[in-house]
Amino acid sequence: MSAMSEARKQENAPTLGTEERTLLQPKPQRPWPKTRKNVTGCLGFVKRQLFQIGDDWYFLFILGVLMALISFALDFTVVKLLRAHRWLFEQMESSTLLQYISWTVYPIAMTTFSTGFSQCVSPQSGGSGIPELKTILTGVLLEEYLTMKNFGAKVVGLTCSLAAGSTIFLGKVGPFVHISTMIATYLGRIRTTVTRDYENKSKRYEMLVAAAAVGVASCFGAPISGVLFSVEVMSSHFAVRNYWRGFFAATCGAFMFRLLAVFNSEQETIIALFKTKFRVDFPFDLPETLIFIILGIICGILSCIYLCCQRSMVAYIRRNAFILKLVAAEKAVYSGLVTLLLASITFPDSLGQFMACRLTMKELLSSLFDHRSWAVLSQNATLNIQARVDPDNLWIEWCHPSFTFFGTLLFFLFMKFWMLILATTIPMPAGYFMPVLIYGAVIGRLVGEIMVIIFPNGIKSEGVLNPIVPGGYALAGAAAFSGAVTHTLSTALLVFELTGQLAHFLPVLLAVLVANAIAQKFQPSFYDGTIIVKKLPYLPRIRSSMPGSYDVTVEEFMNTNITCLNKNFGYTDILRLVTSRSDDVYPVVENAESMVLVGSIQRNEVVKLLQAHREEEFQKDNTHQKEVSISIWEKCHIDPVTFQLSPSTSLHQAHKLFDLLVLQHMFVTSAGKVVGFVTRNELKKVIEDLANDRIPVKQ
Repeated sequence: MSAMSEARKQENAPTLGTEERTLLQPKPQRPWPKTRKNVTGCLGFVKRQLFQIGDDWYFLFILGVLMALISFALDFTVVKLLRAHRWLFEQMESSTLLQYISWTVYPIAMTTFSTGFSQCVSPQSGGSGIPELKTILTGVLLEEYLTMKNFGAKVVGLTCSLAAGSTIFLGKVGPFVHISTMIATYLGRIRTTVTRDYENKSKRYEMLVAAAAVGVASCFGAPISGVLFSVEVMSSHFAVRNYWRGFFAATCGAFMFRLLAVFNSEQETIIALFKTKFRVDFPFDLPETLIFIILGIICGILSCIYLCCQRSMVAYIRRNAFILKLVAAEKAVYSGLVTLLLASITFPDSLGQFMACRLTMKELLSSLFDHRSWAVLSQNATLNIQARVDPDNLWIEWCHPSFTFFGTLLFFLFMKFWMLILATTIPMPAGYFMPVLIYGAVIGRLVGEIMVIIFPNGIKSEGVLNPIVPGGYALAGAAAFSGAVTHTLSTALLVFELTGQLAHFLPVLLAVLVANAIAQKFQPSFYDGTIIVKKLPYLPRIRSSMPGSYDVTVEEFMNTNITCLNKNFGYTDILRLVTSRSDDVYPVVENAESMVLVGSIQRNEVVKLLQAHREEEFQKDNTHQKEVSISIWEKCHIDPVTFQLSPSTSLHQAHKLFDLLVLQHMFVTSAGKVVGFVTRNELKKVIEDLANDRIPVKQ
């Protein structure tokens, strides 16, 4: 029996040859080969068909969905944190001291952590980010501003900044534009890896502008105004063919953002972010148009004062030795001190009771857009200080028993004016568009309530009395002041997308136009002012208040200190020139006598050429061999000079070429001979001289 069982084991055991054949098979057999082949073919066919449409569509769709998810998650987290802070404050109503501690310590903790974390991870994450993006879109390389490390610092820091509440009075629009461009940059790198297609500067520019539109759209759910706002703020020239990219990505982001609110049971369906109940049949009377124009004038004047004071405040902090040392060494401490001051002022049992300080940023805007008149409501209500905020009657927060709502609105305007300027100096991720939108809404609400007092029964037109709608004035004030501060007209459309109302389209647009005309005449925008203070390498525009600029030519401000590379230069001559000058680009001429410009060569190319020549010398056996002349034309790539300036070219023409073509330098030639060059530094200097009434002198 044992012999028979042993024989069966030997029969069933695999032989050595079988094992070797199994191991040597190049591709082991897999089940269902025909099915797998058909599925692979179908997937390949689908991939080919999809990429025939273009990969831009998928890139923009993913960008919009990602930004909507980030925006919703950030808002969800901030709302939970703000509710927790409000609950903690209300639970300590028996002790004023404990309420003060909870009111101040919470925002201090949030702002100090936001500043410390963001500055530790990525110092470039502070502030709005839009001024730096404007600089990047002009062709200046600021790589650290678009890294994923900066993205993480920006998101975490912004969440904590918004969780500090209306005490700090800051928003999220600017940082979200920055976050969107960082995601677009990262997705662009992934796309180039997948498609193995080179992403040129033009494509990168188009995607960054589209990303800016997504950033605004995912904040407010406003795709149309998001595209227009990004075009107005981010770029001086915009190709109409790129409109579809911005609109498609912004629409995907806005739709997903509003859809997530429905899925989270915040809304029953997709509606406007700030729902209003304005009259549609007769929203305003014709004589009110004049009042809206006056409101635009007021907003324009106040915006000029605000922009001047804000820029002066930031410049003073950069000049003051003590504050500069504090900000440089202990940014978190500076943020905590500023937050302590602002939180102490807005404490509800002190001055905060006269500024509706218990309302969040969204509640502030919702209360100001109320179509009802506070003057009428206050006559029929008992104005007592409520222990808790009534979400159905937010207007009560603006009406103090001993301080009428006119007093609270005026006090809010006065206090928030300098408090907002001070808050903009905190080095943490934060936006500054939402605060100026609310500030403008307060201006408009004040004018609207004054109109109700003057015309309590409304304005009579054709025998019919039409009541005043103060919320319409708040709408116009919000659009006019924010548009004047940012030098944009798209804010008029933004407030309509926010409220879902188009009844006040004409008066709001008039107010925005008037406010913009005043602000653009006398002050740079908020973002341009930040660029000026930070001294970013951005090319300023030639203002219309510089009439002498039309007489300035390139010959008067070009740089004539130029050294050229001769095509017949040897190793020693090239080495002497490179070591004596640190230019990024060198002009190449035919010879020293003719000075005819034949092209330009990058400094790194010249350095590579010198290094290669030196390595060749080391490899030679005969060290006493004579120097071999290097032909730049044969051994180095010389870029053709497509665009050149003439000494008689006007300043406006040169500025337009630099701005439109995103150039960093241009050579000046006369009859083919190179006579100088112009960079952005020369253009910037001559524009600053004209702004200071200094006439440039021919060099």
